[in-house]
This record gives sequence, C-alpha cells and structure tokens, in this order.
Amino acid sequence: MTVGTQIQQCIASCESTLASLHSFALETQDQNAKQMFQNLATQQEQILMNLKTRQQFIENEEPQYKQQ
Repeated sequence: MTVGTQIQQCIASCESTLASLHSFALETQDQNAKQMFQNLATQQEQILMNLKTRQQFIENEEPQYKQQ
C-alpha cells in the first residue's frame, strides 16, 4: 500500500467520522452531549484540513502519489 493510498484512506475515515459526529449532534436531545459532539466535529474538521494539506504536499513532492 502506497503513502498516497494510505492518506486517501485516512481522509475517507476522517470524513466518515465527521459525518457521524454531525449526525450524533443533531440526533441527541442532551445539550451537554450535543455540545461535546459539536466540539469534536470542529476538532475533526481541523484534523481533516491538516490531512488534506499533507496530501497536497505529498502530491506536489511525489507526483506518482497524485490521485487519478
């Protein structure tokens, strides 16, 4: 498995986690839990942005990892 494939899979997992956190925040009636899920989603968004930045760096440095 290449670095490009690994980071792509990691990004997909993070996007899935982010969607779940947003869903949990919408579905819960507990305000404390809702706030926690929203905070976690915000953190996950930052992680996702960092991963995408890293992916772009890798693709620029190593063109063979660029996704088709």
